[in-house]
Amino acid sequence: MNGLLVRVGADLSLGGGSWNGPVDSASGEFAYVAIPESSPVHPGMEKPYSALEPILAKFGVNLPAHLRMLHMHLDPDFEHLTYGDQGERAKQLQANLCPGDLIVFYAGLADTVGGTRLVYATIGLFVVEQFVLAVDVPRREQDINAHSRRVLGPGAKDLIVYGQPAVSGRLSRCLSIGEYRDRAYRVRKDVLEEWGGLSVRDGYLQRSARLPRLDPARFLRWLEKQGPSLIQANN
Repeated sequence: MNGLLVRVGADLSLGGGSWNGPVDSASGEFAYVAIPESSPVHPGMEKPYSALEPILAKFGVNLPAHLRMLHMHLDPDFEHLTYGDQGERAKQLQANLCPGDLIVFYAGLADTVGGTRLVYATIGLFVVEQFVLAVDVPRREQDINAHSRRVLGPGAKDLIVYGQPAVSGRLSRCLSIGEYRDRAYRVRKDVLEEWGGLSVRDGYLQRSARLPRLDPARFLRWLEKQGPSLIQANN
């Protein structure tokens, strides 16, 4: 069994929307906010940021003006248990994972209860069910993932991973794993110890071209101690 740690969600980079979704660090409640969509999508399959406004209001947060007219690249899509990628990362997913393997999603979130540092936390996980090319998704099912919503050419290699129902989904409350040390956000040392380490130096958490590998058995033992609850919904 193999496992990969994948960073997702809006962040302060230009491609990430120049914003972080909110989290209540005391309770673990959070809003899942995806990055902006940068490609044309099939008509009627747009996912507007404005749909998040009632959810954000629960955290006392307003959607930034620069996102209000944009659409989300909703990926992973926890409602449909799909995750898509392209290029080098798609190759890594196929090279390192098989059905039954693990993808752990994490995000950098903005604390709404006074913290000045970002809260890096796991927000969901998939047990891999199957891989499908986005161009092979039937027309009637294209609204399952951001990559199949896109208008793709016939040779596109965008990959979609399906998660197994019942054991995949969004965490109802995120689990904080990060801290700021040695001039970067990293997995906390106590968490790293329980996970048995990562394939990146000193638990480095910020975006990189290579997806960190983790020990899925040790991760799942740690996760069970946290008493997680998975839901099949984005928010």
